[in-house]
Amino acid sequence: MDETITLLRAAQAGDREAAGRMIEANAGLIWSVARRYFGRGAEPDDLYQLGCLGFLKAIDGFDESYGTRFSTYAVPKISGEIRRFLRDDGAVKVSRGIKERAMALRTARKTLEQDLGRDPTVSELAAATGISPEDIAVAETATVPIESLQQPNTEDGFSLEQVLGDWTEEERLVEHVALRQAIEQLPEKERQVVFLRFYHGMTQDRASRVLGVSQVQVSRLERRAVRQLRALLE
Repeated sequence: MDETITLLRAAQAGDREAAGRMIEANAGLIWSVARRYFGRGAEPDDLYQLGCLGFLKAIDGFDESYGTRFSTYAVPKISGEIRRFLRDDGAVKVSRGIKERAMALRTARKTLEQDLGRDPTVSELAAATGISPEDIAVAETATVPIESLQQPNTEDGFSLEQVLGDWTEEERLVEHVALRQAIEQLPEKERQVVFLRFYHGMTQDRASRVLGVSQVQVSRLERRAVRQLRALLE
């Protein structure tokens, strides 16, 4: 019988030594998840301990009938425990103000689309809502769901996930938080291009009309944004 399954069953039966051996054997995995959150208001050792707590919860909740590897099941549990702490501590929290701005932007976007018969430009959204173009980019990218990592744009069929790296299923929850924060560090124009191209799935031509710049400029901004995101996520 696989040693992991043997230890897992023993740990689920209350064997603390087996649980400890599983943590030791998976320390590298726990650290790899915890490392994604370094520099966000918590000490590395604290993040590791939170990861261990998530790992223990994964032991308790895992069912062999799931038909998946235990490590695949454990990673979201590890990251979830860390994210919960950081969210409650205010480090990875989407503020109420940002959520309210995002809601106002969605309402204004729908109204303008009906009135204009096209996608509103960023300047038109700013004029209608009183929200600055920079805050528009922050609000809209901060509140999109994780599935947007895998949404292909309509021009070349690549998703932001594919452009930036080959992430496995278990890494996506972790990477979503890191990516969102990295996008918030981009200059305003680059943020807007990333949002329109990869979250709204617009072509470069359509994005250029929304931004009021040329398609060549959109292409340059997109390449620059991707380079900056890769550097920030390394």
